[in-house]
Amino acid sequence: MARTFISPSKYIQGPHELARLGNYAAAYGKNALVLISEGGKKRFRGIIEESFSSDNTVVLESFNGECSRTEINRLLEVGKAAGADVIIGVGGGKIFDTAKAVAYYMDVPVIIAPTIAATDAPCSALSVIYNESGEVEEYLFLKQNPNMVIMDSAVIAKSPVRLTVSGMGDALATYFEARASYKHDGDNFANGKSLHTAQALARLCYDMLIEHGYKAKLALEKQALTPNVEAIIEANTLLSGLGFESGGVAAAHAVHNGFCALPECHKMYHGEKVAFGVITQLVLECAPKNELNEVLNFCISVGLPVTMAEIGVTEPTEEKIMKVASIACAETDTAHNLPFEVTPEMIAGAIWAADRIGRDALDG
Repeated sequence: MARTFISPSKYIQGPHELARLGNYAAAYGKNALVLISEGGKKRFRGIIEESFSSDNTVVLESFNGECSRTEINRLLEVGKAAGADVIIGVGGGKIFDTAKAVAYYMDVPVIIAPTIAATDAPCSALSVIYNESGEVEEYLFLKQNPNMVIMDSAVIAKSPVRLTVSGMGDALATYFEARASYKHDGDNFANGKSLHTAQALARLCYDMLIEHGYKAKLALEKQALTPNVEAIIEANTLLSGLGFESGGVAAAHAVHNGFCALPECHKMYHGEKVAFGVITQLVLECAPKNELNEVLNFCISVGLPVTMAEIGVTEPTEEKIMKVASIACAETDTAHNLPFEVTPEMIAGAIWAADRIGRDALDG
């Protein structure tokens, strides 16, 4: 199988870039449909509408909260009625996935403009589609990545700190999963095998987290936009996005998927559960002590979970953890991208060990 690499056509990051959205959109179409939450409308309607010239039209449509087939089909009708020739998603992950899906079915360009830096979803050629109950129904693999991703760092600096820290947790997995996948010669999400390019970007993502993460968190607590914050936005979004999609995913995200089956974890963000999954994967891999300690120290410094209690599992049982491990070890999940055979028993054992290691680290 060939080695492959994919990415968005253009990535733009800087303060007040949302005010230039209309100028950017004009390069792709004359009639824009913007998907945005009700809260986003209140905050950004004026900025968005003023960014469009009189030669272009823009329709802001409220997103109903779930990237479902029902919502996608509704928005397809809205887009057709508006004569939309470019779709724009402004907000968070489910809005991105819906905008990408609508653009895919309408066969028009799509622009993603996040107002948070909580995941690596903005850059990907993938939409996760849920049912009306909020459960994952299917993965829609798109023919290409977004035409443009616009990160307004001034807006993101004012978003909740926990969301950006969660993004660091998601980004933390990028290097370790890409490394494991490469050793296994596993598949990436670009319909091939990983190139050295993706491995290098994944490593850069990790290095930037270690260098800038703690200092960025301190700045964000004061809603200050600093070079450290800019670096973390880039790591959480661009580097993590390129690294996971073209590098591959392994056990950290599989463990996350397992914990999603426990109701007590539902209040936790994606990247928070992934962070504990990273520690579990490192235990599975018998990672060097210094590497494991660096990851633990980083997580504790920025406030990412290192124990089961911190992701909501305050009363773990053998039955619960084996359920998590069995889901993580499903035949179709990515734990099998590790360069050795993995069983549910191995994953369960690693979860218990990771929890004890995390508790010891918290105790100093």
